[in-house]
Amino acid sequence: MARKRLAASFALAAGLAASVILPPTTAAASPPGTKDVTAVLFEWKFDSVARECTSTLGPAGYGYVQVSPPEEHIQGSQWWTSYQPVSYRIAGRLGDATAFRNMISTCHAAGVKVVVDTVINHMSAGSGTGTGGSSYTKYDYPGLYSSYDMDDCTATVSNYGDRFNVQSCELVGLADLDTGEEYVRKTVAGYLNTLIGYGADGFRIDGAKHIPAADLANIKSRLTNPSAYWKQEVIYGSGEAVQPTEYTGNGDVQEFRYAYDLKRVFKNENLAYLKNYGEGWGYMNSSVAGVFVDNHDTERNGSTLSYKDGADYTLASVFMLAWPYGAPDINSGYEFSDTNAGPPNGGTVNACWQDGWKCQHAWPEIKSMVAFRNATRGQAVTNWWDNGADAIAFGRGAKGFVAINHESSSLTRTYQTSLAAGTYCDVQSGRPVTVDGSGRLTATLGSNTALALYAGKSGC
Repeated sequence: MARKRLAASFALAAGLAASVILPPTTAAASPPGTKDVTAVLFEWKFDSVARECTSTLGPAGYGYVQVSPPEEHIQGSQWWTSYQPVSYRIAGRLGDATAFRNMISTCHAAGVKVVVDTVINHMSAGSGTGTGGSSYTKYDYPGLYSSYDMDDCTATVSNYGDRFNVQSCELVGLADLDTGEEYVRKTVAGYLNTLIGYGADGFRIDGAKHIPAADLANIKSRLTNPSAYWKQEVIYGSGEAVQPTEYTGNGDVQEFRYAYDLKRVFKNENLAYLKNYGEGWGYMNSSVAGVFVDNHDTERNGSTLSYKDGADYTLASVFMLAWPYGAPDINSGYEFSDTNAGPPNGGTVNACWQDGWKCQHAWPEIKSMVAFRNATRGQAVTNWWDNGADAIAFGRGAKGFVAINHESSSLTRTYQTSLAAGTYCDVQSGRPVTVDGSGRLTATLGSNTALALYAGKSGC
């Protein structure tokens, strides 16, 4: 237990609006609604996100956009400064509260909900003045937290076999909040409720593994919108003291093994192995799994595929969006050679594919699969075929069909589908494909290309 503040110290909280206390609710099984794909616009300024919701995300059928942490943080050009908060004011490099509120309104008008990446496990290291002008020193954030609100352990997390070390010590030397304290819980919930008040629809909980699941459940129970989407970063580690399944009662949990294994399969193994991908590989239940090909951490540490992997990355993304497991995130960031480098233009995106912005969410091969996923939602896998190596195909009931050729040469064959007879548009190539009265289609796929058809998309 951390040192508890004296009773008089609770006066610091007197000016905070009391959080509405609501009973715990059953966790949402993947994002609510009919569209479960999230575009993660990493380090995009809020006004740039707003334009993208209108121009691309809404029309493409994305259900959500995830924005980087909005709270005031330490100064510096590196991307990770966003993950060292010094206050809960919306005053980071990505925009102020007005820009944040306007972005949410614009995205909602485009049919896109907003998930906010939130940093509530820790505060900053060091000392100085934050991006919004707040002075701070490690363990002392005036008007918000003091040393009494931190865990006693000031050692760096170093032993993932020790629950106390993981959840009570300091992640990479950052001041660790004691989320077992009433004041901390109320203050964190107050911050999340402020975001909800601006219109936020849900949260990604950064570093959730370092916060006891019961503490997060308590914080979530205080939300003014208890059905807000809740996605937790809990990295799986074999034999570790803290496991992702501990957190599924709160909401979705990111299934890192999914991304790790996709890299291994696409790089070194056979796509044929993907026939039972998901629970069949020992992953969490699909209904509580958040999945991705890469995220901002893994594309930098090399544990997953990234934009640098070309066709492997593109085809893995096509597979993820076509396959009915989990709720997918599409990571959309920027080019880097220095893994610490912050966003181009301070986060302003003037146009996709300029100034280093990669815009993976808008790559035609990926973007077209969002509508495919929406159209095939709830349909089981049917008509699986593989060549025992790197060519696969499968249907999604009578609603869709996908073929992926990851071989080094082109492939021509006739596929059996469950689609109704007719002409469909292959959203990967933009060419029409005919399905005969027996549900068969014949197609030629070039090396490292895919085919994707879905009911309702006939004209190209």
